Amino acid sequence: MASPIRPSSSRRLTRPESSCLDDERHSEQAGRSAVNLYAQLSSASLRPPSRRTSSENIARHDRPNPTTAHRSTNSTVSDQSSRDGSVGSLHNARTRDANAAGIALGQGLLPPPPIPASRPASRPYSVRNVSSSTSLSRMATPRSVRDLGRDFDRYYNPFATPCQSTTDLTALLPRRNSMDSTQHAGATSVPISRRNSNPFTDENHPANNLETTVASPAIGPAAIATPRPDFIDNNDPDRSFFPYLDDRLGAPLTEEQGYTFPLYWHEKEWDDDMHLPMVDDDVKLKPTLRDHFSRKNVLDTLGLAFMVIGLLSVFIMLPVLSWSGINIIGYNDTPLDQMWGYLDNEVTWATVNASRKWPLLKHVRTGLIDPDTPKSERTRIGVDGDHYNLVFSDEFNEVNRTFHPGDDPYWFAPDFWYGATRDLEWYDPDAVTTWDGALHLQLDAFGNHGLQFRSGMLNSWNQLCFKGGIFEVSVSLPGPAGIHALWPGVWSLGNLGRPGYLATTDGTWPYTYDSCDAGITPNQSDSSGMNKLPGQKLASCTCPGADHPTPGKGRGAPEIDIIEVSADYGGKGLGVATQSYQIAPFDTWWYPNVDFMEIPDYSLSFLNTWTGGPFQQAVSTTTMLNNEWYDGKAYQRYAFEYEPGVTEDSFIAWTVAGEEMMKFDARAIGKNGNIDQRIISEEPMSMILNLGISENWVAINWSAVEFPAIMRVDYVRIYQKPGEESITCDPPGFETTEYIKNHPEAYLNPNYTTWADTGYG
Repeated sequence: MASPIRPSSSRRLTRPESSCLDDERHSEQAGRSAVNLYAQLSSASLRPPSRRTSSENIARHDRPNPTTAHRSTNSTVSDQSSRDGSVGSLHNARTRDANAAGIALGQGLLPPPPIPASRPASRPYSVRNVSSSTSLSRMATPRSVRDLGRDFDRYYNPFATPCQSTTDLTALLPRRNSMDSTQHAGATSVPISRRNSNPFTDENHPANNLETTVASPAIGPAAIATPRPDFIDNNDPDRSFFPYLDDRLGAPLTEEQGYTFPLYWHEKEWDDDMHLPMVDDDVKLKPTLRDHFSRKNVLDTLGLAFMVIGLLSVFIMLPVLSWSGINIIGYNDTPLDQMWGYLDNEVTWATVNASRKWPLLKHVRTGLIDPDTPKSERTRIGVDGDHYNLVFSDEFNEVNRTFHPGDDPYWFAPDFWYGATRDLEWYDPDAVTTWDGALHLQLDAFGNHGLQFRSGMLNSWNQLCFKGGIFEVSVSLPGPAGIHALWPGVWSLGNLGRPGYLATTDGTWPYTYDSCDAGITPNQSDSSGMNKLPGQKLASCTCPGADHPTPGKGRGAPEIDIIEVSADYGGKGLGVATQSYQIAPFDTWWYPNVDFMEIPDYSLSFLNTWTGGPFQQAVSTTTMLNNEWYDGKAYQRYAFEYEPGVTEDSFIAWTVAGEEMMKFDARAIGKNGNIDQRIISEEPMSMILNLGISENWVAINWSAVEFPAIMRVDYVRIYQKPGEESITCDPPGFETTEYIKNHPEAYLNPNYTTWADTGYG
């Protein structure tokens, strides 16, 4: 009796659906290389089945039942075999009798046998009909790259399942005839060279290698085993022809190129040396000395060196040079004729040597006497009737002169704050110029270097000095006249003291002394607190080898003022000028010996009631001024005449408009108490002209002061007796230049306020 046929869900599904389900049930296996696997599969499909394989397959799945061997299968089994048919089958017939029975069934001589029950394997698995002409006879062999494990599943394969393939691979294969039992399991009805389907997508292969192969009846007697093609090599499966390449192998193939053979491990490619190092690479590929010194390496090294040097220069060397102030070029300014655009759109009056036909320094003044000085003004009669000759003059007639350091051979305008008198202005070279035949010192009310005002100073320190003679200027004072406000001055100072540089005047100003007694000591050894003198730094009794410009001679920097102007004489609103000689050490209560002083006209000038302070004694006179001598309305001549020394022939006299205001000789400042003779200055004297403003001078009337204020100087002239000319800063016995050169910190840095700060001791 025929066994009932068990319905199979896979039989009721359409082909794509059943293929998808089979794909999902594929097992993961580990196996040999893909190339070896494919070659084994292809060869096995073309070989006749062996008896051992058939018997093993029978033993694994069904127990042979001779009594039911002649029973015929029903039509459902035949339909299922037709759907699962392919070009060649790997399943073998169980026995020769089974093959004969299959022939008989195909001819209708025997009834179909019942389907034998399958025995479960050692582990559970899904029972399904896996008979296929492309199935392998050895179930333990992996049949696709996908069976090798999940590491291969990440590569896209359009032929993995029929769901992903647009080609119906099974349509290209003949439907298996269930009545034909003479065909071998490995035979195919289509030549393998013409088959273009992928055998690994056959929906009838087992889900895993533990499934039992169900023996299928022979295909039919009409089928004849196809002989093995010549290109199949049993001895070398790797070289067996197999055109059905799986794209998951990563082989460099495309559909447009057609089927090609995959590359084998022993075939050499151009980049194999890169990926397959040899044992002797460390010898053959070891860089030589020539490789290290190749052109590229040398250029790269030089480029890196230049880059490092450049970075060090920009970020280390240049900041150090900038901080240290070292001038590596050797000059400060580019010459005018070397600048770009020189003489383009030139202004005639602002261009030096505009025609370019003459040497650049052609018109530079070379003489001490200004050619514009009138001939009648080149001689002078002194207060005692002595004759004087002009030795220096500057008429300031040239327009727009500048007085930055180095611009003029005799004068320069400093750029600093005059802290000695706590001035409210900053002295700027731009505030000093020449215009309309006069020197202009202009005081402006605008911020400058943190101060409220800017003004100008002109001096000849260490460039032009004089010793003895007449120092005369013609000035129109800054207005308004007759009010307490400004501090215009014309004065001279010993060259050992630089105006505004307090370290240079510390211990030198206003000393004029050549004795060794209490006068050279700090405070003059006075404990009353009224004397704050620091002591004479360059006294005559210094030790041998001491830092001294002229050892054995007392040196200092006394001050002689032509005028220092204030106002409001006697409450009448008139201008007032003080004319003074400031000295140290000083007399008790700062009073000179008036027996050796003279004031010719007390209606014009009288002895100044202010005679000194903690730092100096002032031998001074107060002179009334005309308010018309202000604001450029009129100029007036102011001068002092002096003869250096300590005798009665040594004197100082002040004049206004050629008239004597006051005179005294050296006896007026002679020996007094414990102080010896003070000297009518024998030091070379520099000239200073300035316009300042300070609360230390007068109480400023801010409501009446006007800005800008301009001090105008028509000329500066120096007269000396014939044969006694001394217009140098290094007169014999009173040299200063070398001493100044040896102490640059003190004489070039105005920020030092004491000599000790400079480190010179």
